[in-house]
Amino acid sequence: MTYRFTARVACGLDDPNEDDCMMAGVAESDDEDAFSLLFMCDFDEPGPQEVSLGMDTHCLVTPDQGTAYGCVREVELSGDVLRVALDPASLDDLGLTDPVIEALLRAPAADVARMREVLPRILAYGRPDARPTLIAM
Repeated sequence: MTYRFTARVACGLDDPNEDDCMMAGVAESDDEDAFSLLFMCDFDEPGPQEVSLGMDTHCLVTPDQGTAYGCVREVELSGDVLRVALDPASLDDLGLTDPVIEALLRAPAADVARMREVLPRILAYGRPDARPTLIAM
């Protein structure tokens, strides 16, 4: 199945002087309880501790702080739809039931543009075998 939602909020943050890590995401709204997908990675290359813990790749955070590393298998950004395919083994950690999520992007154009710019860099972070396929970014 596919989980679909309308994203009225989008972000792309990548300033090491302002942000704790690189982040890109979409959300239904600014409401804390709204559905959201937040993709993150460090600014620095992974160290030995991250490698040993399997945290040497991108991270995805969902509502209620569901978190998984290296779980994104494919991302397609075509027109105004962001489609994300996840590793089914990560669904419990993320608190999700569907491995495919589609967000209809209705956020301000400048915010969507920033998300489009930052997201590919996040997904290219870390070990090569955990990098998803990117389509039409």
